[in-house]
Amino acid sequence: MALAEVRIAYRDSGMGAVSDVPVMLVHGMGGDGRTWDRFARQLVRSGRRVIIPDLRGHGRSSHTDSYLFDDFGADLCQLCDHLELTVVDLVGHSLGGYAVSRVAQDRPQLVRRLVVEECPLPLQSGAEELHSIRRFPTVPELWHATTSLVRHPGVVLAFDRSMTRVALEQFRKPNPEWWDRLSDITAPTLVLRGGSGGMVDPVKLAVVQAAIPDCAVLDFTCGHSIHRDRYREFAAAVRPFLAG
Repeated sequence: MALAEVRIAYRDSGMGAVSDVPVMLVHGMGGDGRTWDRFARQLVRSGRRVIIPDLRGHGRSSHTDSYLFDDFGADLCQLCDHLELTVVDLVGHSLGGYAVSRVAQDRPQLVRRLVVEECPLPLQSGAEELHSIRRFPTVPELWHATTSLVRHPGVVLAFDRSMTRVALEQFRKPNPEWWDRLSDITAPTLVLRGGSGGMVDPVKLAVVQAAIPDCAVLDFTCGHSIHRDRYREFAAAVRPFLAG
């Protein structure tokens, strides 16, 4: 699918036999949609339609001149329009978590359920940037968290490395608009945090939970990639939430 000259590749399992609400699974930075294969199979067996895109600059999607974080959310909105979706459940990991949160802010009527896994939370202000003691994620950390070089070496080869500088610059810049618009999210929201080994600041996470009208938080003890490293615990938490 071409979106404003950006080719977004995706897989679509087709209509589910039980639920008429599709689930879109969105990977993190440095990965591609294959990170969701195990969970997708489980969802399809339960009767859900599953849609798995590759974000711009990843997998089979186009490399582009722009990698602003909001571009990723806009691509997902356009993909939903292309597929003529009127309602969808969204699950996003890391950068994908930010992207699905932007969809939920921009199109609250579209999103029925929202799952955000280990999304590094943006800065709230310039003062925080000067005084924050929270370590920012590095590109190698994000790659390790979202890819498996042994199983899928092509993931890193397909990744547009020109994204790295732009991404790290954005991690270090305040994003007050995102914080101000958290209350626009009307979907029941589940935020997954990987504990002390993850990349989510618990202090800022408490602000997120208070700002989103219907938001629950689950803590794990595995690090940044919960769906990979604690799959059974991840599935046991997320599947019932999506079935609600």
